[in-house]
Amino acid sequence: MRIFLTGATGYIGSAVLDALVRGGHDVTALVRDNEKAARVTAKGARPVIGNLADPDSYRAAADAQDGYVHTAYDAVSGKGPATDRVVIDTLLAAARRPRTAGSAPARRFFIYTSGVWVLGQAPEAATEDAPINPSPIVAWRPDLEDLVVNAASAQLRTVVIRPGVVYGGGGGIVGDIFKAATNGLVRVVGDGNNHWPLVYDRDLADLYARAAVNDRAEGVYHANDEGDERVNDIVASIGPHVAFPPDVRHVPIEEARSKMGPFADALLLDQVVRSPRARALGWTPSLHSVSGNAARLLGEWRAARD
Repeated sequence: MRIFLTGATGYIGSAVLDALVRGGHDVTALVRDNEKAARVTAKGARPVIGNLADPDSYRAAADAQDGYVHTAYDAVSGKGPATDRVVIDTLLAAARRPRTAGSAPARRFFIYTSGVWVLGQAPEAATEDAPINPSPIVAWRPDLEDLVVNAASAQLRTVVIRPGVVYGGGGGIVGDIFKAATNGLVRVVGDGNNHWPLVYDRDLADLYARAAVNDRAEGVYHANDEGDERVNDIVASIGPHVAFPPDVRHVPIEEARSKMGPFADALLLDQVVRSPRARALGWTPSLHSVSGNAARLLGEWRAARD
């Protein structure tokens, strides 16, 4: 299939690009500059240089596609939610227009990237149909989830994927913990006994690839390894694999909020998440633990940083 991908050089999107190319798809990747264009070209995608907030820079490229995968997020300009709405409106409009060339599956598809933080506190197992109570940092996401889900039609299927905290490679929140541990001090918001729903980046990408090709895939899907790990477990597992076991400082929430804003509340969430709809697509994570794979994951992080 011909697939239009945003965020192809980002943390999630780069893994998704790899999975789609491995699946034999013709991927057009929206990138911001020539350097990123060269990176996606080397991976086997066709770059389009543009700006998320400027639909005219990518509308023509989007019109020719069979499916759309939106993983990008503008975290720099301060206009992220508004830009996300622009991208969704633009790509949904493209998905509704007649195809310009080639053969295609029965229905086009659109996949939107949300996250499990929309669930809020979830100390008991929360599936895809659980009520939501979004953490303040993602309070705007439920409206966009609804927009995407409600855009489904006989000609278009729409998917919302809610990743857990992504790990693997050189980025992400877990990568930040690896960096802090290597530097000798890890700061943990709260007492660290809260559970994080986690997902390996390559496993997450596999779910996107499955949702792209499965004509029955519609609606909301959680993506997490169901390891139910506590933050303290993750931090403790790193010590044997660095030069010196790091000091750990538990930061009171008020102090964390003063330095990190609403991000602190998201890190403090206690979430036990389940992904039955994703598993019904045949998705099975290959990794089920950060702490149980700390040496491997730390090695990945170091290799990505070198």
